[in-house]
Amino acid sequence: MPFRMTSQTSRLLLALAERFNEGQYGFDLMGRTGLHSGTLYPALIRLETEGLVISSWENIDPSAAGRPRRRLYQLTGPGIRLTEELQQSATKGGGVIQHA
Repeated sequence: MPFRMTSQTSRLLLALAERFNEGQYGFDLMGRTGLHSGTLYPALIRLETEGLVISSWENIDPSAAGRPRRRLYQLTGPGIRLTEELQQSATKGGGVIQHA
């Protein structure tokens, strides 16, 4: 089944693209996109399954930081290219982009 771009997914991709060269954690992405965790995390999982996003655990000592490690998300090369297409489509008033 081809990957279908929803408005929530495009909002998430655009937020990831704002800081494409650094890992971003879910709570920050929720604040920047307005998406709730029940929408955000399944979308991140779909994007990772499609190879558009990679995730990794933050490299910290939880005891020293006084908090648990965060899962960080970052666009891959294909994710950056798709986001560029999305941005171009938005400026041209284009429709939904489907990723094969």
